[in-house]
Amino acid sequence: MPSTSQAAGSSKSAKKSPPRKAAKAKAQDDALTLLMNDHREVEGWFAAFDKARSDDRKRELAAQICTALRVHTQIEEEIFYPAYLDATGDEDMNDEAIVEHDGARKLIDEIENGGPGADKWEAKVHVLSEMIKHHVHEEEKRDGMFARARKADLDLKALGEDLAERKRALMDKRSA
Repeated sequence: MPSTSQAAGSSKSAKKSPPRKAAKAKAQDDALTLLMNDHREVEGWFAAFDKARSDDRKRELAAQICTALRVHTQIEEEIFYPAYLDATGDEDMNDEAIVEHDGARKLIDEIENGGPGADKWEAKVHVLSEMIKHHVHEEEKRDGMFARARKADLDLKALGEDLAERKRALMDKRSA
């Protein structure tokens, strides 16, 4: 499995081959379902952040958002994006997604190093929310990355299992 820096680097870097669909097997969307469920969860936390009144609640929600996004971007870059790129050859969409992740990570760093009352902290959370909405739209739109992945020769069920396993490991590491 490539590291995040390998996934973000050259498309020629050594990568694990993506799982492929069996010739007559019905395509499963488990990988896409997992990623879209992550999207919905974070959207809910952003909505709760907008409604939160106490600094403690805002701090708690921001921490949940940042952790979830760090794990989500890592599993996408380590597992989903390399498989997508290998199956579709779509470097432009892949590269844009990675650049969007890089921008989000910079803002996540600032949010994690700040807190309620810190300079422009709430504005940073709101801007992160807008960045993520755009990114999610690009992945989930009719001709977006997820639609193209659905049409590609990927075993989305096996890919989903790989994503879920890596996500569990990363979340366990963060909670240790």
